[in-house]
Amino acid sequence: MRIAALAPTAGSALGFYLPLAVIPLVAPSASAAGLTTGAFLIATVLCELLTPRIVARLGYRRTVALGLFLLGAPTLVFLRATSAPALIAANAVRGMGFATAVVAGGALIALLVPASRRGAGVALTGLVSGVCSLAALPAGLWAALRYGPDPVFVVTALAPLLTLAALPFLPDPRPAEPAGRIVAISRRLPVVFAACTSAAGVIVTFLPLAIPASTASIVLLVQPAVSTLARWAAGRIGDRRGHSRLLLPGVLLAIGGTAALAGTGSFGSVLLGASAFGAGFGILQNVTLALMYERAPRSAYSGVSAVWNAAYDLGMAAGAIGFGVLVPALGFSAAFLLTAATMLPALVSARRESARPRLGVPDPAAHPAPRSDREPIGPPGAVTMRALPDMG
Repeated sequence: MRIAALAPTAGSALGFYLPLAVIPLVAPSASAAGLTTGAFLIATVLCELLTPRIVARLGYRRTVALGLFLLGAPTLVFLRATSAPALIAANAVRGMGFATAVVAGGALIALLVPASRRGAGVALTGLVSGVCSLAALPAGLWAALRYGPDPVFVVTALAPLLTLAALPFLPDPRPAEPAGRIVAISRRLPVVFAACTSAAGVIVTFLPLAIPASTASIVLLVQPAVSTLARWAAGRIGDRRGHSRLLLPGVLLAIGGTAALAGTGSFGSVLLGASAFGAGFGILQNVTLALMYERAPRSAYSGVSAVWNAAYDLGMAAGAIGFGVLVPALGFSAAFLLTAATMLPALVSARRESARPRLGVPDPAAHPAPRSDREPIGPPGAVTMRALPDMG
């Protein structure tokens, strides 16, 4: 795997998380802040499903470059414009860039990793993104409160743009296939993932309202940290023993963790629940994506990335919206329990997927694909690694 392939992942994560809590500070009202974030997410989901077609036309490197530019450059608008329409429009363009860079960049990494190490490659991508998010979100808010929002916006613009320098060292494989075909290949896996992702949207949005702020800050740090570690472990274990074996444990942990959050009056119950959910969610992040790549042709990897990312975002949005409707009528504890109950059907799909035999996908290095589906040779002087280093 070419280490340079991880640069767009880091640039995209920094471009998303650094200003996430800062943009609302410059919005003219709370409603404008909400619409600005909503515009980003809506544009992200819509553009994720269009990205495979963009890849088919432009290739991977140009598509990633386009996404990084659209994510970074419009951030400079926040230095001058403070009206709601300007903020909403700029953030919508940033959402398009984020979707394009993440989908194309994730698929490109999957193409560069040998099939026998794909789980570890997917996990390494998640590790880079997770570390960036853990550092960037609180750092952005701290810097804005101490030095003002402008320095944060400048760094946010530069982070994705500077990672463009890594792109000449990457290949440009083509073609890509429409995302709709991927749904037919692995239709149960996105559904399983989206069902559990819905709880992630609930936790991020409503847990700070359900428990004291001091407790929420600890819990919201522990949950993503556990998810990142679990995702890395799932990649290593899945490569050795099969990814499908981890589906059921991942779903069970996610459901049990969500149900434990119903004990909002107990710090121990909430912390245990968030940790269990984080472990299950991290496992499912890696397992579902690795299995979807395993069951699709290499030319369709951008479609796999598009469908998986869309399931992630739509699941989070559906969970947040649905929970918001339930809370006024049921209260937080009952709403958490009902959220866990809505995830139970995912157990059936996970069990069926776990029963499927592991597919023996040949390593491209040992069994080269036809020339039409192979990546071209990289530019002179490109530094590559044909396999991920064994970090275990």
